[in-house]
Amino acid sequence: MTLATADLGLMLQLVPVQRAAFALLLAAVGLPIVGVVIVGLDIMPVRFAMMHVALLGIAVGLLTGLDPMLCALVACALAGAGVAPLARTPDGLSGAMGLLMSMAIAAALLVLSVAGVNASGAFALLWGSILSVTTADIVVVAVLAVVVPALFLWRRRDLALLLYDRELAQCSGVRVGGLTVVLLVLVAVAVAGAIKLTGALLVDALTLLPALAARRLGNRLTTIALWAVAIGVVVNTTGFLLALWLDWPPGPVLVLLAGAVVLAVHLIPERSITSWRAPASVSPTPPGTSPAPPGPSH
Repeated sequence: MTLATADLGLMLQLVPVQRAAFALLLAAVGLPIVGVVIVGLDIMPVRFAMMHVALLGIAVGLLTGLDPMLCALVACALAGAGVAPLARTPDGLSGAMGLLMSMAIAAALLVLSVAGVNASGAFALLWGSILSVTTADIVVVAVLAVVVPALFLWRRRDLALLLYDRELAQCSGVRVGGLTVVLLVLVAVAVAGAIKLTGALLVDALTLLPALAARRLGNRLTTIALWAVAIGVVVNTTGFLLALWLDWPPGPVLVLLAGAVVLAVHLIPERSITSWRAPASVSPTPPGTSPAPPGPSH
């Protein structure tokens, strides 16, 4: 046994390290599925907007003496529900995200300045501090690990239709408005919940990157979600152990490892598979006619 291996074994016996590892394992169950939703709805700007909203929530928490991460979660959930009516079209949502980002960061800086709150404390949370994960942080990630897969299994047909094509989902009787609100709230809460693990700037390691790799490996929404979770578990476990062994910050290691997996997967030769999402330039076939869309099939 080498000295580095012995040191790693000793570190794994520490309670903060065990909490961090458990939190990352839980995150690998729910957050990659959120990434599948982000890719499917093509709402990548939402991530950046919620980072700014989270900063506003953290600033309010520091001002009022409430838990900053709880305030960030509430702020992101409210923001996600608030922008849902604007998500009828990608253009409308993109504009809403730009407005939300600008207003949230301006309000956060104003709160920090007027109240005399130490801004470094607020911005430090955006960089993440995985070894300072608390029981409350684990509870948030655990709830996401249960709620997100449960919602996916319960409404997987509706989700497949919505992510395949919004108009097709409406024609098929899916309550698109309500489901969109739920999905945007989940995305917003997931971003806020992952801040403590990797930091807001590196949250893609837990959400988007596993989904991007999984989309290449699966040809149905269900298999894509399963691949995303599997990749998330492997990346989170391997990246965290590697960061401990090398004494490097876990957040960047997780991002680089997840990015390497995405690049490796895209080097695999093209297979004869059908995309589970409808191209923007192609009108989907109405329900009841042939051929049926590949996305909603199971």
